[in-house]
Amino acid sequence: MFELRLLVPEAAVEAVSDALEALDALSLSVEDADAQTDAEQALFGEPGMPPPKDGWQRSRVIALFSTEPQARDASVLLSAQDFFSGCEVLGVANVPEQDWVRLTQSQFAPVEITPEFWIVPTWHEPPAQARQVIRLDPGLAFGTGTHPTTRMCLRWIASQPSASLGRVLDYGCGSGILAIGAAKFGATEVDAVDIDPAAVDSTRLNAEANAVTLRTGLPDAAQGAYQTVLANILATPLKVLAPLLCERVKPGGALVLAGILERQADELKLAYAPYAALSVSDSEEGWILMTARL
Repeated sequence: MFELRLLVPEAAVEAVSDALEALDALSLSVEDADAQTDAEQALFGEPGMPPPKDGWQRSRVIALFSTEPQARDASVLLSAQDFFSGCEVLGVANVPEQDWVRLTQSQFAPVEITPEFWIVPTWHEPPAQARQVIRLDPGLAFGTGTHPTTRMCLRWIASQPSASLGRVLDYGCGSGILAIGAAKFGATEVDAVDIDPAAVDSTRLNAEANAVTLRTGLPDAAQGAYQTVLANILATPLKVLAPLLCERVKPGGALVLAGILERQADELKLAYAPYAALSVSDSEEGWILMTARL
């Protein structure tokens, strides 16, 4: 196998992708070329915000071909097209044959949340010291326990006094991992909602696999007030969602926000100031957890 790597501006991604498919690429992937830099651009869509963008300003397009000549011929043909103006061929590289299932599984070991609380993929046995376990495999939805924001939210859930979580809303549930964690740590009722139907389906399946009961749906499925509102999204949508999320927290209840970089703390505090006094409750690898009691 050989991969052709291209740097493509947003306006040309669709045309380049269509051309690669016509040139018999076995698979295509599109990544943010500016990921993990100051120019990184989140794609999202939330109530009250502009529609989701279709792509990043600069994308890295990776096409897989059976042979090296196919990959190199594709790069030559693409370079001759008018729509390829502004694009760049980054190169052609050999992709070693591997057992991709085994390789993928090896990258996802059990994740410690606390010494007694672990996230464990189905192909692993739980650690001997685990007293509480969430079974979760990598999938299409965000939230496998490997990201600091997820771990901080779960640590917060695990640290709460027994039965204090009450009725819980997981807004932007992704894989459902926070909702499942809340259910396992004594929540009386859990609603898990997301704008992505695939995430809703993923949450439902993961809840079944963990033998917990959740109510899942799109954001309008959230009804009434909650003792605990969890939202692990990103700073920009969290700012826009401030009135909506705070409205869902009952008096005396807890608001728990993640997906926030340390440098974004002040802007989140300012956005939520009319509704709640946010403070930083945890930090890890440049990310922070912010919470408030309403």
